[in-house]
Amino acid sequence: MTIEPPLINIWVEFQSTFQLIIKGLIIGIVVSAPMGPTGILCIQRTMNKGREYGLVTGAGAATSDLIYAIITGFGMSFVMDFIDQPQNIYWLKVIGSGLLLFFGVHTYRSNPAKKMHKPSGQKGTLLSNYFSSFLITFANPLIVFLFIALFAQFTFVVPTNLFGLVFGYLSIIVGAMLWWSGLTYALTRMKHSIGDKGLIVMNHIIGGIVIAVSIVYAFTTIFKITIRFPELVSKFLELFS
Repeated sequence: MTIEPPLINIWVEFQSTFQLIIKGLIIGIVVSAPMGPTGILCIQRTMNKGREYGLVTGAGAATSDLIYAIITGFGMSFVMDFIDQPQNIYWLKVIGSGLLLFFGVHTYRSNPAKKMHKPSGQKGTLLSNYFSSFLITFANPLIVFLFIALFAQFTFVVPTNLFGLVFGYLSIIVGAMLWWSGLTYALTRMKHSIGDKGLIVMNHIIGGIVIAVSIVYAFTTIFKITIRFPELVSKFLELFS
């Protein structure tokens, strides 16, 4: 059976978009997961004020992350000629793996319980909680370096067309909100059982995952092992063709 060229082009575009979305989701989760100031704030507000306050705190952080992701994406678009060189992208991935490893080790060794503050007793509005979280996250421009490492490691290059731009950056904020939704849900369920020790264990798990991801990607980069999600999807769909 011969497949018409237009259908092949549509399938190729679907594969590219699907791969972009998967990468964006992973990037959004990895950026949000470490227990920095915003993560601690989300935990505090969820446990002291309720899940909706934790969610808007995460949404504020996700909005700030989206802005820095766009800045990183457009900044990297100016150096596309540099990125297109296989040797350059190789070293970018190696450096990105090193930065992720450092980030994971730092997360693993940090103690979020020491950064917790006593609740003030005032909830404030959801909007004020959203904007305070946004400003706290936005005040840390070093997040750009994490985005650069992730964009390079995952070869996350957003297309110049509007369709690709929307799906590429939207997947990042969706990934971030998936993390905040899961975190606030778990905290709500374990509100009375989680303590300082639980927060430390959670941080160890997050740090361990980031470390594992950095090692896996360093290994695949150094030994030139390529993992392509669309190929897996194609093989899955062949079962039904």
